[in-house]
Amino acid sequence: MKQLKYIILGCILVSGLASCKKWLDVNTDPDNPNNQSVLIENRLPWIEHFYQYSSGVTNFRTSCQSGVYYSTTAGANTFSTTWQCSSANSTTPYQTWFVAVSSNVVDMYNAAQKKGAYHYMGVADVINALGFMEMLDLYGEMPFTEAATGNPSPKPDDGKTIFNGCMAKLNEAIVLFSKAQEAGAPALTTGDMWNTAGDVNKWIKLAWGLKARYMLKLSKKTDLYNADSILYCLSKGPQSIADNVVGPGLNNSTVTDYLVGDPVVTNGNFDYAGYGSSNRIAQFYYNLLTNMRAAGIKDPRMTKIVPAAMSNIKLDANGKVASYTWNRSVGVDSYGPSTRLVKGGPATIATTSYAAVSTNVKYTIADATERANFIAAQTAAGRAFTNSGNDVTVTYAPGSLYINNTNYLYAGDTVYVNLRSSAMATSGIPAQGALDVNWYPAAASALGATPAVAVGFNAGAIGSTGSFQIRPVSDQEILTYHEMCFIKAEVYMRKGDAGSAYTAYRAGIQAHLDMMQAKLSQWQAAQYNNPDMWPMDPTAISTYLSSAAVCQGAGDLKMADIMLQKYIAMGCSIENWNDMRRFNFSAGNVGGFGVVYPGYQRGPLFTGQAQLTGAGATDARYWMRRWMLPPTYEINYNSVNTLALNPHAADPNIWSMPVWWDCATDAEYYGYLK
Repeated sequence: MKQLKYIILGCILVSGLASCKKWLDVNTDPDNPNNQSVLIENRLPWIEHFYQYSSGVTNFRTSCQSGVYYSTTAGANTFSTTWQCSSANSTTPYQTWFVAVSSNVVDMYNAAQKKGAYHYMGVADVINALGFMEMLDLYGEMPFTEAATGNPSPKPDDGKTIFNGCMAKLNEAIVLFSKAQEAGAPALTTGDMWNTAGDVNKWIKLAWGLKARYMLKLSKKTDLYNADSILYCLSKGPQSIADNVVGPGLNNSTVTDYLVGDPVVTNGNFDYAGYGSSNRIAQFYYNLLTNMRAAGIKDPRMTKIVPAAMSNIKLDANGKVASYTWNRSVGVDSYGPSTRLVKGGPATIATTSYAAVSTNVKYTIADATERANFIAAQTAAGRAFTNSGNDVTVTYAPGSLYINNTNYLYAGDTVYVNLRSSAMATSGIPAQGALDVNWYPAAASALGATPAVAVGFNAGAIGSTGSFQIRPVSDQEILTYHEMCFIKAEVYMRKGDAGSAYTAYRAGIQAHLDMMQAKLSQWQAAQYNNPDMWPMDPTAISTYLSSAAVCQGAGDLKMADIMLQKYIAMGCSIENWNDMRRFNFSAGNVGGFGVVYPGYQRGPLFTGQAQLTGAGATDARYWMRRWMLPPTYEINYNSVNTLALNPHAADPNIWSMPVWWDCATDAEYYGYLK
């Protein structure tokens, strides 16, 4: 691994300092802070920001792996569809963690120690645990004890060492937060973005909650899993949605950071899942929001999570939207029959364009049955068309959202609304205000002096309302009360206490609904012009909670009920993939709980035989269980150390090797490393 040091310092803008033009000593020039002079309270918000960025890309890509999202991007599509895992996915989380966060957390800890700023030391410990546990979840083995020490070729550590090291960090953090800071030490209020007013008590609850989350990872290990210890940690962790720890997302700046080029103030999940037009809701997730427990009941959260676009648009004389209906997206099927993808290819779902004027598209369809079905679809939609031999020419009326491609297979892709939102720094439309985070499609080409990107906006034609967790103004969830409730429900279920498990299961659903409703109410009060950002109907919530979509009694509760409701609530989070690994996905061979994730399986576009080499679903190596280390850093530059610990680190099927906590015994884990 190349030596990665202090790059974050270039990001610190020291806006509160005077603009000094006089060159001073390098250690004291306020316009050129260095590793010795930068204030710890100035470090912390940037550390939190870049941790959110690292976790944002991790959350998105693992959500493609766990069936939350479908993506057409080359790397993520290998996770969402083909399962031909690609190292193109590996670098960014690793790079942003080690370059922008890890070394700076160490420096903040050391600087805070000199000042007796124990609370900043505690924060450093918590963020270290968050980041390195994320690295363990993804890669299995990487530098930990020698990371950020200045050694250009640090030796990696095994998963057990990293896990225990992260738990030790959390234990120390709890002690540090409980100490009074020394006189003159900066208050946490001056640097913390995550907890209101630098609330130390919330940091303590965060540390305990993370301990519960991490201890749950040991559920396969009979010698280490301890239900009562997890319940004790939960009793010290978040107790209500008021204890949720989130990174606030904002849309009040056009500044982008120099390291990754994305907006500085937005939600890190947005930067990957909601920034571009490549991503859609996957059918696996969609089905849970519309047919949980095969009840045929729509979840009230569905319209806040699944985006919509305008349809049937009619324009007025000035070319503005006069009337429309909403087209709520459907999920992209990449696990079941995958009919659309089998015909068109795994990464071919197309993005809509805006027809500012009447637009003709000619499709050549040689197959008579396909042509007849296509014509029937145009007739049902009320579109004008002509047919001459194999050619069908469709006229898209002004105001239409359509697919600007002559391949007829793509013409119906308007049903798959992309997840895109807009931020001031990314929309390319200066007139789009801070309270408008909708995405507006561009015209197929520029029309006169009007930039193509602005045509849909000028008309008011919304191409996507976005999704709850991944708008630029969404909170990035670090740890939440609803997660704690679902952990409690699982633990009690494993203990055989169905009554307590049921109580926690219902509390988890309610907590997530309450958290969403509180945020939706804030957005409505702020006057965001997007109905998907306004509160859910309380009657719909009550109806859902009393319906067959939610288990109505402890005697009927199954582990799948708990985990699938947790899956909905966690959404864009690595924790869904972590949970799926613990239950061996849809293998149904863990603890007598049966199939916990029904329908999650290889689809007909699977091409990952070289990466996932297991013979069947009950074979651990049948599934995506880790990522390959970034080839440039640890395979090319640090291969001697990397391969000494895990000689299979560069093997094509490393993607199916379980990480330490995903193994029942140490013997199983170390057997993989031989």
